[in-house]
Amino acid sequence: MGHGGGGAMSGELIEHLFLPAFGAAAAAELGDSAVLSVGDGTRLAFSTDSFVVKPMFFPGGSIGDLAVNGTVNDLAMSGASPLFMSTAFILQEGTELAELGRIAQAMGAAARAAGVRLVTGDTKVVDNAGGDGVYVNTSGIGLIPDGVDINPRRARPGDAVLISGDIGVHGVAVMSCREGLEFGTTVESDTAPLHGLVAALIAAGADPHVLRDPTRGGVSAALNEIARASAVGVELIERELPIPPAVADACSLLGLDPLQVANEGKLVAFVPAAAADQALAALRAHPLGRSARRIGTCVAEHPGMVVARTGLGGTRVVGLPIGEQLPRIC
Repeated sequence: MGHGGGGAMSGELIEHLFLPAFGAAAAAELGDSAVLSVGDGTRLAFSTDSFVVKPMFFPGGSIGDLAVNGTVNDLAMSGASPLFMSTAFILQEGTELAELGRIAQAMGAAARAAGVRLVTGDTKVVDNAGGDGVYVNTSGIGLIPDGVDINPRRARPGDAVLISGDIGVHGVAVMSCREGLEFGTTVESDTAPLHGLVAALIAAGADPHVLRDPTRGGVSAALNEIARASAVGVELIERELPIPPAVADACSLLGLDPLQVANEGKLVAFVPAAAADQALAALRAHPLGRSARRIGTCVAEHPGMVVARTGLGGTRVVGLPIGEQLPRIC
């Protein structure tokens, strides 16, 4: 289970098993989506993802809209406008058609809202011992505008680190309805398509160097991956981290770090320091970025490491999660 958590064990699986096995057939950028050049100079973003969330319906969303929005967001993190998606279903024998219909309806509505077309797909059914409800795989293709260069390796010392809103909301929303857990208030998932927010950031001339949607492994995993890819350090200001009280309370109760809890409708952006104010203004002008704020700075010190400055003036290391804290979050 730990190898599927988006943390250090996931990275080791990719680095030491998949990439050596695939060899020259594999691209090595390891971003949220692959950037592919077509002969006439056109650049496409291509991504694939699988969704196994349990329960399949949770406050604020379902596995259906999560699958569409997750793939749209992977494309958006390369600056792409999503165009087409595939959908594949692995269904457990005995799954109710009404339940499957709700998931399909949610996917269709999410695709229409994102302006993306569902153009091909597949369905498989496994016996009761071979599945657990509905699993969904999606792949997406998007078009990257000319002049846009958003890459995990472009972070530079001095870059401002921004986040588009509250963190940890999706993970807590799923936990809140799993096995009867209650946290005294209803927390709804933040699942949403982020390509419009990214387009607004680009249109403002902010020149984002790196974008990442902090899903599995949360903000901690996203920042550590960027720091390692660009060989830079990241310094966070702990008091600036937007952690809602309900998320903080739930994480305290369960012994979790909010920075390692999954998000599905937030992005982290590294932008040049000189463009930080205009980037924040662009984010805050969009409905999905009203609570955007600067949470840190990219530095030359401690390359590959993320640290947080505490309220007492000290620092603590924000490490990459080892395995999976929260099974079946996405």
